[in-house]
Amino acid sequence: MTLSLADRHITALMRQITTQDVIELVHPFAEWQTFGALAYIAECYGFRYADVRLVGKQKIAHIHLVRDTSPQARQRAAANSAAFPDPGPGRPVPGMYLGSLTPVPEAQADVDLITTLIRYDAAGAAANRKQLLAMAWAGPALFLLLAVLTGKYAVLLPLAVLTPVFLLGALRINATRRAKLGERLLAAGCTPVRDDAGRERFVRPVSYRV
Repeated sequence: MTLSLADRHITALMRQITTQDVIELVHPFAEWQTFGALAYIAECYGFRYADVRLVGKQKIAHIHLVRDTSPQARQRAAANSAAFPDPGPGRPVPGMYLGSLTPVPEAQADVDLITTLIRYDAAGAAANRKQLLAMAWAGPALFLLLAVLTGKYAVLLPLAVLTPVFLLGALRINATRRAKLGERLLAAGCTPVRDDAGRERFVRPVSYRV
């Protein structure tokens, strides 16, 4: 039997759920909504979304979830394990239409919220403000030095001008996008916090869904 992409994602996820206390989702070409749906399923089985890292030059997203030991999470996991005892290809999983990672209406809001959290954290990881500002000013200095050393002013002077414009513009666009995501999270009842590393993040309100 040929598995659909959704079935392959779900199969890989369930393998981690049953064998690990820390889950890592790495799907280079997946959309954010796919990560949100997979994280939702994992949370139905007693995990919680923890963080996202962007790895390598291609900034590939690595989504991390950890096992939630709270009584509420254990109750949710037990209820879903009883309702969906054998999730996988051709069989139902919590909150999704059969054979897909498309949320059913009653799960859509939760999936959207998790997706927004992931996107907010990813935007923060992508925009290392100190690093980008350092590059914005070090880049022109380097190009000016190279221009003096090589005499190729026509090529290097435009780069010296355009580098900070591009980097500062990218920083501003990312900050605007992240601010809009933050507004959505506030509207959904999430609380802004700073984590141990000093990063701005959000904590979701306690959910009573099973």
